[in-house]
This record gives sequence, structure tokens and C-alpha cells, in this order.
Amino acid sequence: MEGVGFVSGSGALGLVRSAGVRKCKAPTMVATTATGKQSKFEAMRKKYGVAAKDLGEVGFSYDEFDAAVANYESNLTQGETVVGNIFECTARGALVDIGAKAAGWLPADEFATAPVEVPSEYFAPETAIELIIASQEDSNGQLTLSLRRLEFQRCWDRVIQLQSEDVPVFCEVISINRGGVLVKIQGLRGFIPQSHAGDLNMENAEVGRQISVKFLEVDPAKNRLVLSKKLASASRKMNNFAPGQVVEGVVSGIKPYGLFVDVDGVSGLLHISQISHSHIPDVGALVDIGQPIKCMVLNQDKNKGRMSLSTKVLENEPGDMVKDAEKVFAGAEEVAQRYREKLEAEKKASAEVAEEIVSALDFARV
Repeated sequence: MEGVGFVSGSGALGLVRSAGVRKCKAPTMVATTATGKQSKFEAMRKKYGVAAKDLGEVGFSYDEFDAAVANYESNLTQGETVVGNIFECTARGALVDIGAKAAGWLPADEFATAPVEVPSEYFAPETAIELIIASQEDSNGQLTLSLRRLEFQRCWDRVIQLQSEDVPVFCEVISINRGGVLVKIQGLRGFIPQSHAGDLNMENAEVGRQISVKFLEVDPAKNRLVLSKKLASASRKMNNFAPGQVVEGVVSGIKPYGLFVDVDGVSGLLHISQISHSHIPDVGALVDIGQPIKCMVLNQDKNKGRMSLSTKVLENEPGDMVKDAEKVFAGAEEVAQRYREKLEAEKKASAEVAEEIVSALDFARV
């Protein structure tokens, strides 16, 4: 056998001649586990074209490495928020150290809510960012991450908070069609139905304009964000009105249950029970569409952008609205002043009674 060397496949022994003594070469590191199956580490080695290592250089097997890694399981779950450090950024995405056994993968289309022009330059090395885990581990133990989903989640949180505060907010018009207006608000896309566009000019000339709106529907689960410019305008104008105030408007609608009155762009309801002390069998026989009318504000509903109105409290005598409405309108301010004074007196009397009750209870305790 002297002078002959045997060369076999990977992991086999090669016999070489050295000073007349046969020596065994260190076996090449095999790419199988104890069960004989290809390990995930070998799969990754082949995928990325990394040469196999000599056991003499590495000092441990794939099984030993797999067992060691298993002791450091991170137990991260899909939907969880984590903080990671960017250590490589490419045109396809970024590798992020999130403390797991494998680097997390942040695809380029998950960098932000808006498209990124040059992904490889979007993050600087060692940038610390907060991310959401977007997938389960793959066969290589790698997790897919997303910054875009986390930003969207925070956008919805801000919108829900603004809705709870019931305040007008600004948004940008991005397109207009026959159905309504598409807008961008707090990083999200919203829709204003044409019936709630208010005085918005339904032409492309409005694109790019900042407008004030209020929320009609906020549903993150259905990705629905419906807004109203009409309610925002009404809400702003309603700050000019107060209960007990006499306002002038125009009859904009006639229904069996009462009248709708437009008061400087704000819709008010004059219910049939608040028109007169006398019975009114037919509201349509009393007024016409477009007819001027004076009413007193009873209360406001800012959520719906409406006011409740009354002409009954402006009557000097029951039935005056039916007999001579112009006479009622002429003396409206005087009658309303008496009505406000009456309410103020009743409020003061109620406060005095409450104070007497509290004083009596304090005396009883003594």
C-alpha cells in the first residue's frame, strides 16, 4: 500500500505517506446531524456558498452548535414589539440584531409607511429602532420584522385618541372623485363622502389643500377612516351659539315631525312639539322651504353638528305662531330675555335649596 493514497468523499479518511507511517487527515466537517439528516446550518452554508470547515479548525460539530444555541432561545412571538440594532442595510432590506439566535430580517418595503427611494442608505449602521415581529421563525430560525406596521399601529392609536377628544383636525386632500374626497391624516388615508364635503369645491383644484375635518368612523380592524368637513364647519360655527340665544335662519326642510332650519351653515331641528303651544296638524301648511324664521336655541349636539330650536318659548300667548308668526318674530328678543331671566332665577333658587340641605346635614352631624 506504500506510495498509494486513498481519496474519498467528504468526511472519509485519506491515507498519506509520511516517514513510512500512515497518518489520518482530520475529517472534513460533515453536514449532517446525528440522525443523518442535513442540518439547517448546512442548508444555510449551501445557500450562501460558504465552504465547509475542517473539524480541526472549528472544534465542534453542528449538533454541538445546535445544542448550544438552543440554550439561548429568545421566545419572541409574532406581533411582539422589540428593539433592535441595524448592522447591515442593503437594497433588499436590513439585518437587525434583536437578541435572537439569528439576525432578524427587515424587508425594504417594511422600512416605512411611504416608499423608500434608496433602501441601502435609509438606515445608518448601529441605528437602534423599535420594530414589530411580523412572522414566525422560518426554517433557519430567522424572524421577519416590520417598522411600517408599527408606524401604522401608532397612527391608528393617535387617530383614536383624537376621535375621543372630539376636536376638529387638519388633513390634506390627495384626490377627488364623484363619490367624495380622499385625504391623508396622521399618516393614514381617510375618506370624506360627498354628503359630508360641506363647502369643499369638488374639483381637482382642491388637491393639496389642508382642510379641517371631524371623525365619523374609525375602525382599524376594517381599515376604515371616514371623515366629515361639514361637521367640522358646523362645530366651529356652533361655538357662536348658546342656549337661550335667538337666532335667524332659513327653513331648509319640512318633515312630519318638524322643520329643519339652516342657521349660518349649522342645521337646527325645530320639532313639532316646539313650534307652538297649540296643536299643529300639518307642519307643511305653516311654512315654506326657504322662508326666514327666528328661533331660540334650546341645546346643542356638537357630535352631530345640530341644534335643537324652539319658537314655542317665544310666544306671548299660546298659539301666536299659528295666528301671526311675524308678531312672534318681532318680539322674539324681548320674550327670550324674560325666558333667560326666568331660567337664571330658577337656577339660583335651586342652588339656594341645595345649600340649605347641605347646611342642615352638617348641623345634624354636630
